[in-house]
Amino acid sequence: MAIALVGMEPRGMTSDYARALGARLRAIRTQQGLSLHGVEKKSKGRWKAVVVGSYERGDRAVTVQKLAELADFYGVPVSELLPEGRPSSAAEPATKIVLNLERLFQLPADQVGPLARYAAAIQSQRGDYNNKVLSIRAEDLRSLAIIYDVSPGELTERLIEWGVLAPEARGVESEAPSRRS
Repeated sequence: MAIALVGMEPRGMTSDYARALGARLRAIRTQQGLSLHGVEKKSKGRWKAVVVGSYERGDRAVTVQKLAELADFYGVPVSELLPEGRPSSAAEPATKIVLNLERLFQLPADQVGPLARYAAAIQSQRGDYNNKVLSIRAEDLRSLAIIYDVSPGELTERLIEWGVLAPEARGVESEAPSRRS
């Protein structure tokens, strides 16, 4: 019989831990742009949507073996699935700027080198494995503007021109009041 990692009470893990683990599983899945049914399809039926969903809700105990297999499926270290010591994503600030990493890594390194290195450092620090988009804060944009020796507004325009930032991001870089007509 397998050893259960979560959902055991009273001597094992608490249901709070099961929910926190489930939240990490969901975060990794959504970072990779997968729905529950997408997981089932990508795994060719190995991971059933209903089972993964029950792990994510903390309704079902996941064994250490299954957790290792899920980590392998997602292409992340097992430690990234464990919730202890990780900040809650709910604590993130509301103002985010979403960078298109796929586009960023297609551009010449001499053009985007500082931004690519900054994005890679943030990804590493967060354990963010989606490689498609990266959310940064307005403060990060201001820091990058200093590195590029331009204003945050000028950098925003440059990022939009490069296709790394959506045009809707205009105005996010400042806390200034909106324009009046």
